[in-house]
Amino acid sequence: MRRIRILIADDHGIVRKGLRLQLEQNEAFEIVGEAAEGREAVRLSEELLPDVVIMDIAMPNLNGIQATAQLVKKNPEIAVIILSMYSDETYLTRTLAAGAKGYLLKESADQDLDKAVEAVAQGKPFFSPAIANTLLEDYMRQLQQRGLEDSYDLLTDREKEILQLLAEGRSNKEVASMLNLSTNTVETHRTRIMQKLDLHSAAEIVLYAVRKRIIS
Repeated sequence: MRRIRILIADDHGIVRKGLRLQLEQNEAFEIVGEAAEGREAVRLSEELLPDVVIMDIAMPNLNGIQATAQLVKKNPEIAVIILSMYSDETYLTRTLAAGAKGYLLKESADQDLDKAVEAVAQGKPFFSPAIANTLLEDYMRQLQQRGLEDSYDLLTDREKEILQLLAEGRSNKEVASMLNLSTNTVETHRTRIMQKLDLHSAAEIVLYAVRKRIIS
């Protein structure tokens, strides 16, 4: 069985060591390198072509979000998990827009790290469970403040089905193939979903789905 190749990027040696020790206990993983700052993470990703990069959000020379944007642009197949202390939506939106597949809170990394690596290696998004709670609470508070109804109920069953597949990172073409629809039909559904839910990007689709527990 081919092992999942992992690059660890964090400016604290003790954190890198802890992550490596934990990951090496899983026989399905192989640590191919370590980076101590953002530019090095981008360079090593090009050289080593890992499957997964575990990236600290705050690093010298180039922060984790910018490093993610650069390496994903060069190698879209590489899945990045951002390690962060922050659970607020601003950071989440920026990391997703940069192309990260996962967002892991440092406080829960010991419990969720293996699951996160396995998920993103398969092309699925992964977020610390606490993030979903924070997003849902924020969302419900916004609805109450604006006196709005939950727009999810405006979606048809087919739209809910397509929303989940899109949030899981599947392309319009893949969704069309899975549901036996034309790509144009999926594109139309996608446009309607985004209009109904007031979403404006792929990153916002993922965030919405995490909030609503449509994906974990």
